[in-house]
Amino acid sequence: MATYIKIASVTVGAGGASSIDFTSIPSTYTDLCVKLSVSAGSSNAMLMSINSSTANFTYKLLEGDGAGAASYNGTSGRIAYAFSSATIFSNIEVYLPNYAGSNNKSFSTDGVSEQNATTAYADLTASLWSNTAAITALGFTFSAGNIRQYSTATLYGISNA
Repeated sequence: MATYIKIASVTVGAGGASSIDFTSIPSTYTDLCVKLSVSAGSSNAMLMSINSSTANFTYKLLEGDGAGAASYNGTSGRIAYAFSSATIFSNIEVYLPNYAGSNNKSFSTDGVSEQNATTAYADLTASLWSNTAAITALGFTFSAGNIRQYSTATLYGISNA
């Protein structure tokens, strides 16, 4: 049975932040999971960096918006789309298996946005970081603007013992 162990948690303070960063991630777990509740105050893509790198990413994103569905391919660290107002937050979960191994790093993302209107987004993303280095740092930013106050991110280590 998998056991989730909280490694670190961040709550964005007054004035917002340009990024949420987790550094010095220990290699003692099987997998990693990050749970985010974030707001940009406007429509934005949530991006992730690994070990401060934004290169060598590929993804396939499936998205529904309440009126239809679409799929996108890309070569960035995009993990989800956030359609947020000043008081509404998007929720995103990133799962990174075998993060300390010596293979390229695959990961999956499940993200949902909420809004007081007919359009809201649900995203599922399968991604690959083509790098064999162990993951020791994760960073999260929006494609434009700051991460708003009260946004949170929690990093969990998962042991599959």
